[in-house]
Amino acid sequence: MSRLRTPELIDIDAKTQGTLDAIAKQFGFAPGMFTTLAANPTVLEIVIGLQGSIAKLLDAKTRHTIALATSHSNNCDYCSALHGYISANLGGMSTDEIELARTGGSTDPKRAAVARFSQQVIETRGQVGDEAIAAVREAGYTDPEIQAIITVVVVTLLTNYLNNVNDTVVDIPGAGA
Repeated sequence: MSRLRTPELIDIDAKTQGTLDAIAKQFGFAPGMFTTLAANPTVLEIVIGLQGSIAKLLDAKTRHTIALATSHSNNCDYCSALHGYISANLGGMSTDEIELARTGGSTDPKRAAVARFSQQVIETRGQVGDEAIAAVREAGYTDPEIQAIITVVVVTLLTNYLNNVNDTVVDIPGAGA
């Protein structure tokens, strides 16, 4: 059971309800995480804004790979399930590719490097060694792209923390929870 209060629909103002409706339209359902965040519309707005901003970084499969690797490494069951759903249903990734990303791999060598690097950022709390940076550069990432990778990791980490603290009930279609 979630630990933070999810507001009743009647308690959500019209603007915030419009945001939730747009999310439901985008995903095909309303993830409970966003309804819980509606208790603080400013937090919901920040999360949605950050997610919209990172959509401008890297390609979609790389962002999905980073989110999957980060969520798995940070033990966030909710985000792992949600990013798995998004990756499969909106991102065109296969089940095998999703599982590989969660464990720091990929059939694509460049995405495998980004998955490993993302997990190293989490595991070292950003204090990665020179060899980690060299490996991601060797895979073909430029320094501005490395900044983008770190940004996607941190935005994913924010929702990981929100959901881990809340112990958000996994309500993702097909997640088996």
